Amino acid sequence: MPPKSKSKTVYICNECGYESPKWMGRCPECQCWNTFEEEVKITSTAKEKISSVTVTNSLQQDNTTEKLSEIVADESSRHKTNISELDRVLGGGIVKGVAVLVCGDPGIGKSTILLQMCKAIEDELNILYICGEESMRQVKLRANRLGLKGDNVSMTQCTDAEQLTEIILKNKPQLVIVDSIQTISVSSLSSSCGSITQVRESAQLLMNVCKSNEIPLFIVGHVNKDGGIAGPKVLEHMVDTVLYFEGDRNLSYRILRSIKNRFGSTNEIGVFEMNEDGLSEVTNPSEALLNGRPLDVSGTCITCLLEGTRPILLEVQALVSKTSFGTPRRVATGFDYQRMGLLIAVIEKRAGYFMGNLDVFVNVTGGMRIDEPSADLSVCLSLISNLIDKSINSELIAFGEVGLTGEVRSVSQLTVRMGEAYRLGFRKFIIPKSNFSVIEKSNYKDAQIYTVSNLSEAINLIK
Repeated sequence: MPPKSKSKTVYICNECGYESPKWMGRCPECQCWNTFEEEVKITSTAKEKISSVTVTNSLQQDNTTEKLSEIVADESSRHKTNISELDRVLGGGIVKGVAVLVCGDPGIGKSTILLQMCKAIEDELNILYICGEESMRQVKLRANRLGLKGDNVSMTQCTDAEQLTEIILKNKPQLVIVDSIQTISVSSLSSSCGSITQVRESAQLLMNVCKSNEIPLFIVGHVNKDGGIAGPKVLEHMVDTVLYFEGDRNLSYRILRSIKNRFGSTNEIGVFEMNEDGLSEVTNPSEALLNGRPLDVSGTCITCLLEGTRPILLEVQALVSKTSFGTPRRVATGFDYQRMGLLIAVIEKRAGYFMGNLDVFVNVTGGMRIDEPSADLSVCLSLISNLIDKSINSELIAFGEVGLTGEVRSVSQLTVRMGEAYRLGFRKFIIPKSNFSVIEKSNYKDAQIYTVSNLSEAINLIK
C-alpha cells in the first residue's frame, strides 16, 4: 500500500522562504524580524501531483540544445504594447516568455493598465485573461468603459493552477494575464489561497508552462500594509520583471516604476494620469507637473529629477512657521525626512538661519518623490525663501547637492537637466561651480547661469 500523506505544520519566512519547525522572532537566514508565518507543509501526495504536472509541462519543451551563437535574441523579438509609457518601463516591449509581476496599492490602476494593454494589442495577439478577484461580468463592465471589444480576448474564472496549465496548453494563447496570483491555488495543497506555499507553487506552475511555450505572462500581485509586495519574497526572484504602481489614489497622476527588469533598465518610469476613461499617457510630465504653479510666492523653487534618461521638472514647496508646541514639527512629503533634518542643520550652522523653534514642512508637488541629492539646493532655497518671505524668480531653477560643510557639490548629467529646463522657458540657472566646465554657453544664449561653491552664495542670489 502507498504511504499515507501526513500533514505537518511549519513556519516559513516570507522574505527568503526559510522553513522552521517552530516560530522564531528573527530569521537566521535573512536576519529579518517577524517574518515567520504558519503554513501546512506540502504532503507527499501533493508533491507527487505537482511533480506530475511539472513533468507533463516539461514534455512540451524542446529538449534539444542550441549553440549560443545561433540563438536569435535581437530587439525585433519584442512585441510593442502600443502604449509608449509602458514600453519605456518594460525596456522596449514584451519579450517572448517573459514573466512580469505588476504590483501596487488597491485601486491604483493595475487591472486598468492591463485591460488597456489588451485593447492596444488585441488585433495582434490572442490573449487569455484569468479573472480571480472579479467576475467576468465585472471585468466586462470595465472593458466597456475602456473601449475594449475583446474579440481576441478569452476569459476564464478558473483559479486552480493545475487546470489553468491545461487551459493554456489547449488554447495556446499569445499572452496570459493573471488577476491576481493571490487567488490562484493548487488543489492538492491544503493551505488556503494567498498563503506563501500557494502563491509560490501556483506561480511556479504557470511560469513553467508559459516559459516552455514562450508565452508572456503578466501577474497581478497585492501589497501588504507596509507597501511591500505581498507573498513570499521568492516570488520577486522567480519573475523576470517587477513593475510597481506608485501614486496617491486621491491624486490623478500615477507612476509606473520598474524595480527589477532582466530585459531592460530599472531607471525608467512611466507617467500616467487617471481619468474617467482610464489611464492616459503623460508624454511631457515636466509641463504637466508644473502646470498651475504659483508665481511670485515665497517658499517655492524648481528642480529637476532624472529618472533614467528622462528629466522631470518638479516644484519643491516649503513652509516655515512659528511652532505652537514645545517641540517643533518636521514634516516631509515626497522628500526624505532624515535628509530634510540634515539640510535644516546645515542651514542653521553654515548659513546662520535659526529654525530651532519653527515648524518646517516640505512638499514635492504632483505626488512625486525625490530620492537623489541633486534637489538639496532647491530645498534649502525654498526654506530660506519662506523664512525671509522673499519670492524666488519664476524663471529660476537650482541644481546641486549640499554637503555638511555647506559646500554645493556637482550633479550628474547637468546638461540634460538644463536642456529640459531651457526648453520649458527657464532662463536663470543656479548650478555648482564644479559643473560649469561641462556647460556649452552657446546652447543657452539668452540665459543667466550663476555658479556657486557654497550655500551662502546661493542664498545671496535670491535675497
